Amino acid sequence: MAVSTQLGLLLWKNFTYRRRQTVSHFPNKAMPSAGTLPWVQGIICNANNPCFRNPTPGESPGIVGNFNDSIISRLFNDAKKILLYTQNDKSYEGYLGMLKALRKLQKNPARFKLKDFLKDDETLSHFLHHNASLSHHTLKQILEADVNLEKVLTKGFGFHLRDLCNSTPLEEFVHIADRNVSHLTQEIICKSSSDWLNKAQNHFLSNLDFLKPIRKDARSDPKAIQEVSAATNNLLESLGALGVE
Repeated sequence: MAVSTQLGLLLWKNFTYRRRQTVSHFPNKAMPSAGTLPWVQGIICNANNPCFRNPTPGESPGIVGNFNDSIISRLFNDAKKILLYTQNDKSYEGYLGMLKALRKLQKNPARFKLKDFLKDDETLSHFLHHNASLSHHTLKQILEADVNLEKVLTKGFGFHLRDLCNSTPLEEFVHIADRNVSHLTQEIICKSSSDWLNKAQNHFLSNLDFLKPIRKDARSDPKAIQEVSAATNNLLESLGALGVE
C-alpha cells in the first residue's frame, strides 16, 4: 500500500471531524486579579455559558475589552460621580441661604420696585405709552410699584397676564401706590385682546433682568437687600463650580 494511501486512512477522521465541528468562542471572563467588579460581572453575565461562532470582544489573553462599555460599568461610574458631586455640592446650602434672606427681606420695609428688575435701557415704558395710551404719571406709578418677591417666586412660573382677570389679582404680585392707577392697569389687562396681552408680556420679558437688583454692588441698599445679594452670589458660584466638575 502506498504511503499516501496509508497517510490518508490515518488522518481522514481528523478532516471530517473539523468539517462537522465549528470553532466555538466564549465571552471573556475576568480573573479576580482584574478587580472585584469585573470578576463579578463576568460571573453574572455569563452564567449560562453562551457560545458564539465569531470571536468575542476581549477574547485575547489579558484583555477585558467589553467591561468599560458595559451597563454595570457605566452604572458604577455614574454612582461614583453622584457621590463626588454630593460631597462637593453646596448648592442646597445656597438655596437655603437665599430663601432665608428673601423671607427676611419680605419683613423689611424696603422693597424691590418693578423698575429694579428692568434693564437700564428698558423699552417697556415706550411700549405702554404708545400702545396703551398711558400718561407719564401712570407709567411712573407702575414702574415704582412694590414687587411681592415671594409671590413672584412661588406663583410666577408659567403665569400669563390674562390670569390676572381670573383668580389672581394684580395686587398679589405688585402694589401700586395710586389706587386709581392700579384699577386702570387691571382694567386695561382685562379688556385687552389676547394678541395684545401676548405682545405686552413678551415685551416685558425681553426687558426683564431678574438678577439685576440682587447681584449689584448694593452698598447703599438696606442690610436685607445686601443679604439677598450675597446669598444669590453664593448660590450662583456653587452652581457654577458644580457645572465645571
